[in-house]
Amino acid sequence: QVQLVESGGGLVQPGGSLRLSCAASGSIKIFSTYAMGWYRQTPGKQRELVATISSGGNTSYADSAKGRFTISRDNAKNTAALQMNSLKPEDTAVYFCNARTLAVMKKSNDYWGRGTQVTVSS
Repeated sequence: QVQLVESGGGLVQPGGSLRLSCAASGSIKIFSTYAMGWYRQTPGKQRELVATISSGGNTSYADSAKGRFTISRDNAKNTAALQMNSLKPEDTAVYFCNARTLAVMKKSNDYWGRGTQVTVSS
């Protein structure tokens, strides 16, 4: 199985920045073919998409993240990152890393990290 471990979360004041990292390990075949994503979840709410980056480097962002967050990947290190700037209290959540394998015969596998807490508060 592919294992994902997030890091970089913590407490930050509104307007501050954090950089989250996701390290993949385990039964990795070709990391560069995985689509990577960041999601977040708060108690009582569904997990929501924050940002994704495809194997080809195409990115997408939730409206709430556009202009403030940047997703990236380093295939040589089997990692993905989320640079978060101009953080707001509403960004407070547990952030999860996701990896989606290349679809074969219309099937793909999703892997999730255990999450890292991000708290934006003064």
